[in-house]
Amino acid sequence: MATKIDKITEVLKDLESSTKDIEASAVVSDDGFIIASILPPDIDEDRVGAMSAAMLALGERAVRELSRGELEQTYVKGKEGYVILTAVGEMAVLTTIVSEQAKLGLVFLEMKRTAEELLKIL
Repeated sequence: MATKIDKITEVLKDLESSTKDIEASAVVSDDGFIIASILPPDIDEDRVGAMSAAMLALGERAVRELSRGELEQTYVKGKEGYVILTAVGEMAVLTTIVSEQAKLGLVFLEMKRTAEELLKIL
């Protein structure tokens, strides 16, 4: 019988196979702990967890302070691509590392679908 982490990892694999633009992904708890991930060996899981929690907290504060409702998504664009976070309920976040040439509409759609699927597992 598959564990919850195995199920989450399978969902992440499905996400990454949905578009070549998603290079890595992780599900992170709201306190910064990696629940499951598919990250390259050169990316430190602990750093991804900590940065995801910090970005999530900042995004939540920004939408609250600026009266923008409930946080749905946060993203940062760098010269070589994006880091995109999508809320998975109130206790976790889906973090993806996305290529520079990504079709963001498709990535956002796939992340939303994945977040809904993850919410059922969590």
